[in-house]
Amino acid sequence: MRRVLPSLPSLTVFEASARHGSFTRAAEELNMSQSAVSKRIAGLEDWLGTRLFERVRQRIVLTEAGDHYLARIRTALEIMEEATMETLAHRPEASTLNLASLPSFGHYWLAPRLTRFNAAHPAIALNVTARQWPFDFQQENIDAAIFYGPAPWPGGLSDRLFGEEMAVISAPGMVQPGDTGALDRLTLLHHRARPRDWQTWLEQGGLTTVNAYRGNRFEQFDMIIRAAQTGLGLGLVPLFMAQEGLAAGRLEQPFPRVMTNGSAYYLISPERKRGGAALAAFRDWILAEASQTASGAPKTPASPRIIP
Repeated sequence: MRRVLPSLPSLTVFEASARHGSFTRAAEELNMSQSAVSKRIAGLEDWLGTRLFERVRQRIVLTEAGDHYLARIRTALEIMEEATMETLAHRPEASTLNLASLPSFGHYWLAPRLTRFNAAHPAIALNVTARQWPFDFQQENIDAAIFYGPAPWPGGLSDRLFGEEMAVISAPGMVQPGDTGALDRLTLLHHRARPRDWQTWLEQGGLTTVNAYRGNRFEQFDMIIRAAQTGLGLGLVPLFMAQEGLAAGRLEQPFPRVMTNGSAYYLISPERKRGGAALAAFRDWILAEASQTASGAPKTPASPRIIP
């Protein structure tokens, strides 16, 4: 049966143009001229009989038809790319798992442990994407995701990994033992998605006169940890993310008190994906790793430096 499909190069040009919102940037990525990209898009629109883009000032914007088409085409292109990569690797038996993770969680907790997963499951290729914002399992080619929240994530099956302890960190020597006045003097470093964390930590310690909302805001905990390490101010971060820096002496924990709440990290996945062998293997592995973290198993070879 002859399939009703446009050319693959046209679809690739369409996806790149939509992702960049620019024919020029799509041309740079694909090593084509801008006019060649425009001709490809015009040809695809003629073939489909509908407009895919509208020009608004200096930008291109998807039409309603283009937005719908992109959602379906992007998934198909990702699947074709995965199949091609597996074949190029001469591993037809291999399987691929597309995983989304919070950036700092992926950096400090997940990535250092993946050598163990790879050793146990060498035929499974992981595609790990850093994601901060909500996603749609129906529209995106994601098999599972790791996110943080107060309850199991809606729209998917959830496995609780572990909660977290929030601790204050600083560069070495910035705060003298017991000097709560430093909380007024030094810059407070905030995570944008958790605007009330500093206020809660301060209130739990009876430090109600400190302005909890002043300071700088960052998109990721990784940025807060780096900023604190350079002496910009005091960061309030998950303790497990700061363990390496504390053990190495690049950071100090000036106040031993930590803050906990009802939120936790979860592995979530759509119900239709749970039958896959790759996801089942990853789920078993990460739950075992998470149980060690939750039980307080050693995370670093050295003890972190805490100022009493």
